[in-house]
Amino acid sequence: MATAVGALAHTEEHSGLWSWLTTVDHKKIGALYGITGFLFFLLGGAEAVAIRTQLAVPNGTVVDAARFNELFTMHALTMIFLAIMPMGAAFFNYFIPLQIGARDVAFPRLNALSYWVFLSGAVILTSSFFLGGAPDGGWFAYVPLTGKQYSPGTGLDFYVVGLMVLGLSSLLASLNFAVTIINMRAPGMTLMRMPVYMWIALVVAFLLILSLPVLTVGLIQLLFDRKFGTNFFTPGSGGDPILWQHIFWIFGHPEVYVLILPAMGIVSEVLPVMSRKPLFGYSAIVFASASIGVLGFGVWAHHMFTTGLGTVPQVVFSASTMAIGVPTGIKIFNWLGTMYGGNIRFVTATYFAVAFIATFTIGGISGVMHASPSVDAQHQDSYFVVAHLHYVLFGGAIMGIFSGIFYWFPKMTGRLLDEATGKLTFWLMFVGLNLTFFPMHFLGLAGMPRRIYTYDAGLGWETWNFVATIGAYTIAASVLVFVVNFLMTMRKPRTAPDNPWDGATLEWATSSPPPEHDFDVIPPVHDRDPLWYMRDHNIAMPAPPEHQHIHMPPPSYFPLIMGLGVAMMAIGVLSTFAITALGIVVVIYSTWGWVLEPTD
Repeated sequence: MATAVGALAHTEEHSGLWSWLTTVDHKKIGALYGITGFLFFLLGGAEAVAIRTQLAVPNGTVVDAARFNELFTMHALTMIFLAIMPMGAAFFNYFIPLQIGARDVAFPRLNALSYWVFLSGAVILTSSFFLGGAPDGGWFAYVPLTGKQYSPGTGLDFYVVGLMVLGLSSLLASLNFAVTIINMRAPGMTLMRMPVYMWIALVVAFLLILSLPVLTVGLIQLLFDRKFGTNFFTPGSGGDPILWQHIFWIFGHPEVYVLILPAMGIVSEVLPVMSRKPLFGYSAIVFASASIGVLGFGVWAHHMFTTGLGTVPQVVFSASTMAIGVPTGIKIFNWLGTMYGGNIRFVTATYFAVAFIATFTIGGISGVMHASPSVDAQHQDSYFVVAHLHYVLFGGAIMGIFSGIFYWFPKMTGRLLDEATGKLTFWLMFVGLNLTFFPMHFLGLAGMPRRIYTYDAGLGWETWNFVATIGAYTIAASVLVFVVNFLMTMRKPRTAPDNPWDGATLEWATSSPPPEHDFDVIPPVHDRDPLWYMRDHNIAMPAPPEHQHIHMPPPSYFPLIMGLGVAMMAIGVLSTFAITALGIVVVIYSTWGWVLEPTD
């Protein structure tokens, strides 16, 4: 197949550390997100291994109660905000322009700023371990436990400030992605010709745009309660601790779909290509994804069935929780329909995608159980809930992300990951996740509460806790195998074909890796599967005109400076407001330079 690359000299590639610090190229920013997210994935995994080591046997002494509280809180925060979200954002950054036939995102410098703000928030949150103690009140930070009276240390201050900075990063990126997808599609790419992955990206962007401001309000209220003695959540002074739960979960449940929808989008890209047939029920998956985005804002109180909401709210949120299972079920049957009758190519990406369907379905079924207030009352704060959320977030989000890594790695690097090692990674991870999390269903039903750092012998929990710990070490081994595969592959020359899987979407019409400007000529789109359509109708990519000049935005260091200014403003809240004032000056300076900086 003719490609849109190679007919014209590519834009000069920039290299070296300074090029990465000043880049506005969406592909480099995607790589920065991906590498940073994976490093925090390793950190979150180390925290999980420490937790499971402590619980392997009764009356464990690996860590004390205070450190255990920090570990399970930071494990959740790290995996959710510093690992899964940025790894999902990495694929969005890299492939949104490529899949819609654009040369970059709508606002390249804003895209760079979102990464540097994310890195600032990640460093602030993680540094709490070394600066007085990490957050220790759970990732949802329920008051009054997280108020100044019961958490007098600085850990929860790091939580509040870190999440506000991370939320700013996600908001900037989401606005950028939404504008890019809506306004910059290639000629002929109508909304219903977009890849499903682009629909998923659009839904995720709007979920974050609409939910993050709510969380920000709650975080500001909690910060004022802790720092300035206000009483938003103090019952004796007219406040309400349940208000925090409403605010948090109005953000928190859409956040669950922010984590899982990108994996659904990846699977929707991988399975048709590996089954060598178009996606079954494209429109159904599109409308199901949009339905999840809408219904996701109407189910938050199922996290609060045990707070005494009353009968009517329980009935309403029980019904909405059952309803949101319908579009998810539609997707599962569509994926199965895509594979049915297909000539399936069983590569590592396929393994992870198929395993995603199985393990996510297990998590989804236990989630539907919690639509019943009476069942939820029994499972609440038990290890059954831990099993449910990990089947959704590990069996779902992580398995989907690894499918995407193996699928798109040749496009991003020009190299194919080793398949034999990849399948070893898969089997270790698949066995490990089921060994770790399935026994937690039994532990929860046997009465083991969440967030306890030790337990006595004779309660019937010993065997399954030990099995779960073996599973955690198995998962760690699988990640180690993947890291070795990655490092060995990156030492090899770039020999991957431009389209090794015979993919159908536009990113496969470029070289591997793509040039800085993505496309020498923007390809026209005639079908939902444009490359397959062109192959079947013997249509070649249009050649670029002679002496064509492709304008690309130049590198800029102002996003880096502004990110540093945002970090200083946040650090000042945790120490002295003089640093905040200095950070404001830095942000104003970088804004001034940003506006006046030439873009030609």
